[in-house]
Amino acid sequence: MENLKFQDYIEKMNHWGKQQKPFIFILDFELKHPIVLPLHEAAENGINFIFNNLKNLDIQNIKKREFTFRKFPVCFPIYKKSFDLILHEIKLGNSFLVNLTFPTSIETDLSLEEIFQRSEAPYKLLFKDKFVVFSPELFIKISDGTISSYPMKGTIDASIPDAETKILNDLKETAEHHTIVDLIRNDLSLVATNVKVKKFRFLDKVKTQDKTLLQVSSEVTGQLPDDYLSHLGDILSKLLPAGSICGAPKKKTLEIISKSEIYDREYYTGVFGIFDGKDLQSAVMIRFIEKSDEKFIFKSGGGITFLSDPEKEYQELIDKVYVPIY
Repeated sequence: MENLKFQDYIEKMNHWGKQQKPFIFILDFELKHPIVLPLHEAAENGINFIFNNLKNLDIQNIKKREFTFRKFPVCFPIYKKSFDLILHEIKLGNSFLVNLTFPTSIETDLSLEEIFQRSEAPYKLLFKDKFVVFSPELFIKISDGTISSYPMKGTIDASIPDAETKILNDLKETAEHHTIVDLIRNDLSLVATNVKVKKFRFLDKVKTQDKTLLQVSSEVTGQLPDDYLSHLGDILSKLLPAGSICGAPKKKTLEIISKSEIYDREYYTGVFGIFDGKDLQSAVMIRFIEKSDEKFIFKSGGGITFLSDPEKEYQELIDKVYVPIY
């Protein structure tokens, strides 16, 4: 399995889409190491996936056991330094919203394979023994000429009194969600017509090993041209990176992220997905654990606006370090 050059992955997806040949794609955040393979070759290349009703691995009779899970986030002063840099850029008018992420060291007696097998999430990926994704966030799906995107912005601990009301009425979270929905609507307008917000700010529950979270999403749809199957690679390339994990305006915000974050995201916050020969589904690679030198790194983050409180944002970053196993 080789990593493709930027234009190669676009052309391969266009070609296989036109042929209606099923394939899987795994695209890193900066598109430096995109992977596109025939779907039937995924397992032999060490790639396992569960994507709603699509999967290449049957999971049966999983032995459930107690497990350890400890997290060691960066200290608040380190986080605050990046936060302040971003807030300065926002006050200068260079961005309205910046997604700031950090790596968190974790200790667990679970293997990546166990996390893949036992975690409860609609979009799961195990890439060799290198990283595992258990994502709740659909990026785009394409079916019968309709393209749909589901930006997810806004997270709160469900145990907080009146959590649902608080997250939906929070001015910062509302502004952040409006910004991302507007960005996704503009992105879809690059590839589709009749773009509209079909559903705005609905709540999903996500269970973790120690709590339940509420997360806020919206649905944006558009109509693709008749020959869209011949342009699947072009469509994805125009929409990447996902707006929900960078910010707006996208180009300048990506520059701010590059100088604010203390590490390389690599495949974290990239996109993976499957074309089954007819429909395409893809998910944002959030809820991401990477294995590095026999150590585990969990990557997480959240959106920063001019209304953001650094302590709350820091806590959200920590809250998102979890495995949905219970």
